[in-house]
Amino acid sequence: MSSYDHMELQQQYSSSNDTVNNRWDDEWDNENSSARLFERSRIKALADEREAVQKKTFTKWVNSHLYRVSCRITDLYMDLRDGRMLIKLLEVLSGERLPKPTKGRMRIHCLENVDKALQFLKEQRVHLENMGSHDIVDGNHRLTLGLIWTIILRFQIQDISVETEDNKEKRSAKDALLLWCQMKTAGYPNVNIHNFTTSWRDGMAFNALIHKHRPDLIDFDKLKKSNAHYNLQNAFNLAEQHLGLTKLLDPEDISVDHPDEKSVITYVVTYYHYFSKMKALKVEGKRIGKVLDNAIETEKMIEKYESLASDLLEWIEQTIIILNNRKFANSLVGVQQQLQAFNTYRTVEKPPKFTEKGNLEVLLFTIQSKMRANNQKVYMPREGKLISDINKAWERLEKAEHERELALRMELIRQEKLEQLARRFDRKAAMRETWLSENQRLVSQDNFGFDLQAVEAATKKHEAIETDIAAYEERVQAVVAVAKELEVEHYHDIKRIAARKDNVIRLWEYLLELLKARRQRLEMNLSLQRVFQEMLYIMDWMDEMKMLLLSQDYGKHLLGVEDLLQKHALVEADIAIQADRVKAVIFSCPGYKPCDPQVIQDRVAHLEFCYQELTQLAAERHARLEESRRLWKFFWEMAEEEGWIREKEQILSSEEHGKDLTGAVRLLSQQRTLEDEMSGRAGHLQHTIAEGQAMVQAGHFGAAKIQERISDLQAQWAELEQLAAVRKKRLEEALALHQFQADADDVDAWTLDALRIVSSGETGHEEFSTQALVRKHKDAAAEVAGYRPVIDSLHEQAAALPKEKMESEEVRGRLAGIEERYKEVAELTKLRKQALQDALALYKMFSEADACEVWIDEKEQWLNSMEIPEKLEDLEVIQHR
Repeated sequence: MSSYDHMELQQQYSSSNDTVNNRWDDEWDNENSSARLFERSRIKALADEREAVQKKTFTKWVNSHLYRVSCRITDLYMDLRDGRMLIKLLEVLSGERLPKPTKGRMRIHCLENVDKALQFLKEQRVHLENMGSHDIVDGNHRLTLGLIWTIILRFQIQDISVETEDNKEKRSAKDALLLWCQMKTAGYPNVNIHNFTTSWRDGMAFNALIHKHRPDLIDFDKLKKSNAHYNLQNAFNLAEQHLGLTKLLDPEDISVDHPDEKSVITYVVTYYHYFSKMKALKVEGKRIGKVLDNAIETEKMIEKYESLASDLLEWIEQTIIILNNRKFANSLVGVQQQLQAFNTYRTVEKPPKFTEKGNLEVLLFTIQSKMRANNQKVYMPREGKLISDINKAWERLEKAEHERELALRMELIRQEKLEQLARRFDRKAAMRETWLSENQRLVSQDNFGFDLQAVEAATKKHEAIETDIAAYEERVQAVVAVAKELEVEHYHDIKRIAARKDNVIRLWEYLLELLKARRQRLEMNLSLQRVFQEMLYIMDWMDEMKMLLLSQDYGKHLLGVEDLLQKHALVEADIAIQADRVKAVIFSCPGYKPCDPQVIQDRVAHLEFCYQELTQLAAERHARLEESRRLWKFFWEMAEEEGWIREKEQILSSEEHGKDLTGAVRLLSQQRTLEDEMSGRAGHLQHTIAEGQAMVQAGHFGAAKIQERISDLQAQWAELEQLAAVRKKRLEEALALHQFQADADDVDAWTLDALRIVSSGETGHEEFSTQALVRKHKDAAAEVAGYRPVIDSLHEQAAALPKEKMESEEVRGRLAGIEERYKEVAELTKLRKQALQDALALYKMFSEADACEVWIDEKEQWLNSMEIPEKLEDLEVIQHR
């Protein structure tokens, strides 16, 4: 910014405000006439009006630029105080990045942000005289407006220049803007621009500027100089709607005696920038037309080059794809034919394409030479169609060609090796097929012999054959490996190879099946001979077992029977084990009988009969032993029940009923435990009796003794139940008496505590303590009234005692004493309640009297200190009080 502009800024703001202030001070000091006061107020009003217009204009101007970053201010003085909006405004205007604003709302944060903005302006060589960050943070109106005007001058007005015939005279930015306006409106009637104040009041100048550049928007001849408000409104609306210029001013701001110069300049400069850009666009369009005319001449040659280059590159790429194809014919003859076709490509198809590549280079050289002669930008093919790209593609083609040749020759060698491998496979397969067929005839013969020794010898010979065949598996796998190698290499006649390989494998597997079947037949024959010997061993063992099962010893007591049963269980386990041996003998060789089947059936039938007879004898002896154990177990359980009954009879015969409540409760609990035990024991007893009766009904050999023991035990149990009922009744009566005495003791203790509380003579020494005693006594009275059901319950307990206990002197006297003391407590409660209420009323009267004395003293002091005012208004206030 020029020094002239800065001096102008400072002089305008300082002179206007200093003039007003100096006049204000001088006139106030010199005289106080009405004329001077009027002039002073008028100057002050004009200054305030100008400041308001500048504030509104500058606010709209700031918002028109902050709109780009989606920000907005409402109060120019308040919203710029934190410095954030100021930094954003400078970033939008300058297009540069300012330091990041400091976070926070404290004064120190605002000062830092404003300092960053002012420092940026100083770096832009903007002179800021008598202005600091504290002025903006404090909201100084004059300096805030001055700062915005400085920014407008620097970023909107400073670079304005106007081209004239004589450019030797150096003009300020303001004069240049004024000259531009005069040049654009020259020749328009009623338009004479010589300043930025009164020349714009009628609105004709604004409409002339718009009509000069956009005559389609305004019919200038219809505008009248006298209708200033319409002219201004029309120009402002058209600029905003059609030109996109923010309406910084309103008609009321211009249609005054002295419009604000800075506001007008701020608005007019937006017209200048808009129309300057529009002119630049028209000049640029003409230049583009000339360039297009020159470019058309070479366009066809370029298109031809690109077409030929695309075709050649496409042929190269397709040929590379074909050459890179490694799917060769899967035969020796086919590969030889492909190699011949490759040689044809190299001698016939490739040479014309090489010639075409050379022609492309000549064409590109011709195009570039012509464009240099026409002073045009030299054409360079786009990436991928350069001569270097074509050469690279040709190199890739030759590389693919070389690799194709190598691959074809390698495939030719591979096919020759596969043919040799196939002939080798056929020789080995023929040898294996012959050997397998001979061995199949060998293992199909059954010559085992007819005794155990002959069969064992045949088994050893068979094992030798198996060893020989297992060793031959490696040779069979060698044939399979050769076939697999041919399959992996994709031999063309692989179906025939696979079929012959499968035939060798089938013969091998069939030989293994025959060998396995012969082994099974050998094992069955051998096992049959062994079964015959096993049958003899089983028959001998069963004869021994029969002698044990026919014994008549069934035990003399429970332990003896248990011992015999354990021994018998071992015998039965042996029999069960032998059952598996018998079954193994019966089902040892199903489907193959190396001897007469009838012989085997007769021996198996005899073995089954002997085993069933042995099993039946074991079951009969087991049943007899179980009956014996059942009888002795019944006698043992009956003896145990009788012992338990005798033990409980001694307990129930005791005369102890408890010396106090705790003892009575303990004894009654023990009695209930005993009854629960009897209930649980009764079920077991009934089960034992039912077991005995079942044996009697079944005709057990000890039925008479069983019935006698049952009758005796039932009588003992009935006597035990009677003793239990008598003792329970006596314990309950003793518990009720002890409970009554304990509850009576609790009532006596409570009565003594209540007498101590309600017989107290304390009534408190002031209102608060007396109220506390009243609340405490209220709780005590409620407790006394609520204790009546407890005493009634005590009477009910006494009535539930046995008659002789209830009518005893001890019970009746205890109840009478409790009633007498309760009545005394109730009476004392009423008396203490009355005493506390009287004391509380007395203390309340004392408290109210004290409050009245304090109020009287306050009013007396106020009346003594009151002064009678001289003014009528103050006197009325005092009278109201």
